Amino acid sequence: MIGLSMLAAAAAMSPDAAIGRWRTETRNGIVEVERCGASICGRLVSSDGLRTNPNMLDINNKDAALRGRRLMNLQVLGGFTRSDGGWSGGTIYNGEDGGTYRATVTPIDADHLKVKGCIIWPLCKSQTWTRFR
Repeated sequence: MIGLSMLAAAAAMSPDAAIGRWRTETRNGIVEVERCGASICGRLVSSDGLRTNPNMLDINNKDAALRGRRLMNLQVLGGFTRSDGGWSGGTIYNGEDGGTYRATVTPIDADHLKVKGCIIWPLCKSQTWTRFR
């Protein structure tokens, strides 16, 4: 019964429920997701590392020309298309390994967001982000 109510709640969530600030599962990252035209985008606004060094650079980027850019406020989510109850076809950038991955963003409920990044299907990793207030 609880499982069915959770599924019903997820199905009823609007893709716009993804808008807001979210705490990631790793390094206390805070990503601010907002509308970008017909899509959404997200930028890294805080993390354990950024609290220690706000000028931290993107030193792990696979493109050497981008390694001098700051991680603070760096766009890490983008290029999504609205899909059933969420967003698909976008990308997520991981500053820890410098890789950009195909991604989906799906609101689970008002305070949780499922973010999945894939190297190639089915090599994917998911995180559940929690709304940051």
